[in-house]
Amino acid sequence: MTATRRGYALVPRRAPEVVVLARPVDDGHAAVLACLADGEAWSSSALALALGTSQRSVQRALGALAAAGKVQAHGAGRARRWITPPVPGFATSLLLLPPMAIG
Repeated sequence: MTATRRGYALVPRRAPEVVVLARPVDDGHAAVLACLADGEAWSSSALALALGTSQRSVQRALGALAAAGKVQAHGAGRARRWITPPVPGFATSLLLLPPMAIG
């Protein structure tokens, strides 16, 4: 990264261009997938609140996404949480930064 007047610029060292790894989302439930892309486990009620829609609409979307293998449920009843499955062969934990100390 290089500091500029407008912020930072990502400049590749040994490659002709910068490539961003992101899953393409051409889906009727793209908003649900976008929320789940943060890697956190979400309840259907939290998704509904974040998306400004009904919980039942979110539950239908999650059911369709689960049938397609795009999301996974953990827990049951009110404790049920939804996540996107990890990308095979890609260690996302290597990209996470440790918490920064403030003070």
